[in-house]
Amino acid sequence: MSPPPRTNERVALAVATLASFLTPFMGSATNVALPAIGREMGLHAVDLGWVATAYLLSAAVFLVPFGKLADIHGRKRVFVGGLVVYTVTSLLCALAPSYPVLVAGRAGQGLGGGMVFGTGIALLTSIFPPGKRGLALGVNVAAVYLGLSLGPPLGGLLTQHLGWRSVFAANVPLGAIAAALAAWGLVGEWRESPGDRLDVPGAVLYGAGLSALMYGLGRVPSAAGWALAGAGVVALVAFVAWERRAEHPLLDMALFAQNRVFAFSNLAALINYAATFAVGFLLSLYFQSVRGLSPQAAGGLLTAQPLVMAALSPFAGRLSDRVDPRVVASSGMGLIAVGLALLALVSSATPYAFLVACLLLLGAGFALFSSPNTNAVMASVEKRSYGVASATLATMRLVGQMLSMGVASLVLALFVGREAVGPERAAGFVSGMRAAFALYALLCVAGVFASLARGASRPARSAGRP
Repeated sequence: MSPPPRTNERVALAVATLASFLTPFMGSATNVALPAIGREMGLHAVDLGWVATAYLLSAAVFLVPFGKLADIHGRKRVFVGGLVVYTVTSLLCALAPSYPVLVAGRAGQGLGGGMVFGTGIALLTSIFPPGKRGLALGVNVAAVYLGLSLGPPLGGLLTQHLGWRSVFAANVPLGAIAAALAAWGLVGEWRESPGDRLDVPGAVLYGAGLSALMYGLGRVPSAAGWALAGAGVVALVAFVAWERRAEHPLLDMALFAQNRVFAFSNLAALINYAATFAVGFLLSLYFQSVRGLSPQAAGGLLTAQPLVMAALSPFAGRLSDRVDPRVVASSGMGLIAVGLALLALVSSATPYAFLVACLLLLGAGFALFSSPNTNAVMASVEKRSYGVASATLATMRLVGQMLSMGVASLVLALFVGREAVGPERAAGFVSGMRAAFALYALLCVAGVFASLARGASRPARSAGRP
């Protein structure tokens, strides 16, 4: 066991906050740049979906293994390494000469992002005592939403005036600064499981299963698509069976089988992200390809949702230190379901005020759900499991986001086909978008029940300080 770290709480929060800002900023800015990427490279809507999905898939595949490696070898080491990888591959995306190279660069960003996701929350949870943890996690979530807030308008501004490559180039100096601050600002190291070993067979089954499932969903409704998706499900079932008897499991299934709060909080997160992530992707295409808005104008409208998230997340995190997180998170999930149901009514002439109101409602609901749910997950496990718990929760987020994009890609393939989205296909796109929003609303209704089913959990403040 390494000696107690001496990192100042404020320094740790600043480093984690900057790192948490980067990847959502990149994701939301990229959504606005997608139509411009499609025009330059001649891509249809399903191909554009893979510009987002390649990042998510790579991050999800590597997140849990690196979360485990962080517990074994040191969370700071993995965290800093992830920021370096993310910065280098951002430069690769900015210079990409072709679609395959761009997708490869996005996958590299996902690798770096997975290393950061798998350790950032664990670092904060290790450093902050229970009575302060909810507020720290709330500030961290607010940084995520600030990145989401600034991504659309800045991404639209950069795309419109400097081209889509500038969106990726902007991450290079930010990533370099974050890596330098983490390397020198985080004093000490955090290793809670130095005697464990990485479960390599489990990692292979996990990565292969996720990859086959997501690639298969992108090829549906073809027979090959269904076969790949089925093979992915089989590999993931085999992964669960292997983990139940592995000596050093990659993912401790006992956390799900014996810890009700942990299991249902993660399930609620999976459902929540599966129902919400593709909203920005679909509305970006809708605003620009159906309504004819510029990237800058579309980005401005999309800012409504994350601005509310950023404003309310610290309040929600603080509230979850005092009130059962289940109540706060379930209320947020309910608001999201209402917002998605309203978006399912959108037409090609819906007033922009109505769309902004829906986005504001989604933002409020997501803020009330996210940081309280994170607080509930991290408070439900022992200190030695912080890295795996953080990585598991982030995996639920990424897998949910991939499923959300999978649903969007499937719907677009059915309603639009493998063609570029434009005015001549506006009716089909709008019908598909409405169908997707209706499915997402139903998912969120199920998510409310999953959130409530976790049972009561004590607010972190009542647990006392370590």
